[in-house]
Amino acid sequence: MHGQMEIFGTSDIGRKRNTNEDHFMISDLCKSMRVHSTSLALDHRTRLFGETQGRLLLVADGMGGHDSGERASQLALDGIVDYVLNSLSWYLLHDDIHEDEEFQKHLKAGLLNCQQMIERDIALAPQRQGMGSTLTMAYIAWPRMFVVHVGDSRCYLLRDGEIKQLTRDHTMAEAVLGHRESKESEPDREGPLTNMLWNVLGGKDEPHPDAASYHLQIGDALVLCTDGLTKHLCRKRIAELIGSDRSLENACNQAIQEANDAGGSDNLTIVACRFRKSRPIQESEAAIDVLIPEADDIDDKAVPVSETELVSETDPVR
Repeated sequence: MHGQMEIFGTSDIGRKRNTNEDHFMISDLCKSMRVHSTSLALDHRTRLFGETQGRLLLVADGMGGHDSGERASQLALDGIVDYVLNSLSWYLLHDDIHEDEEFQKHLKAGLLNCQQMIERDIALAPQRQGMGSTLTMAYIAWPRMFVVHVGDSRCYLLRDGEIKQLTRDHTMAEAVLGHRESKESEPDREGPLTNMLWNVLGGKDEPHPDAASYHLQIGDALVLCTDGLTKHLCRKRIAELIGSDRSLENACNQAIQEANDAGGSDNLTIVACRFRKSRPIQESEAAIDVLIPEADDIDDKAVPVSETELVSETDPVR
């Protein structure tokens, strides 16, 4: 049975800020080889690509003022890219998908690589002392998803009409008062402690990333976003937009527009994806074919990856 994964991401400066300190990334991970010389009927320096091994979704919210916040969130993404390409054994993931805890440790190590990259940058430019960034990452190797997180950006799962926050905010408010989700129909409440982060990339102390794995199924949708969105848009409205029949591009842009109309006090970033049954793809959409298990096979246990291997793209991801 074939299914599709539709993905879209966008970022906006908002109505109050002079710069956008958010960054996001959507990427495929695949093996490749560069041909330097061959007797085959190939152009020299051709690059050959294998099947996609997984997909990476990232959002980062920088802080530090002037250009430091933008620089910090950029380094956070650069650090993950560097780690995934050069250190992470993601190509081994399909060999034993059940080793979730071990793989989570490797992903956590990627965030420590981001920390070191930010520290090196501060050493070269001391005026950036105090800059930092959140980072929320979802690594998808169907049907498994690994979420690694530090800061107060968020990852939500939409399933059966309900929206659930998968990450916890690393704010002083949550540390002191415990996890208290705002009402579904209300945006997040702001206060002195909600803007203070105790766990962040670039801080004086080593970050302590949260990591967890989840089992995805057809009909699910994901949202990764920075707090600029949830300050003005309630979870219920996010679920309505992403869970609607409109394209993800339209839904995400509408979410940004409504958050701006409600005040736009911060930068706003959203990355969303839907997992659905195959259907004709519109030219304006970004969809990826995935081989999924039959509906009766989907439960809370991991499905062997050999039964759910990702296959070729139908349109490039935006």
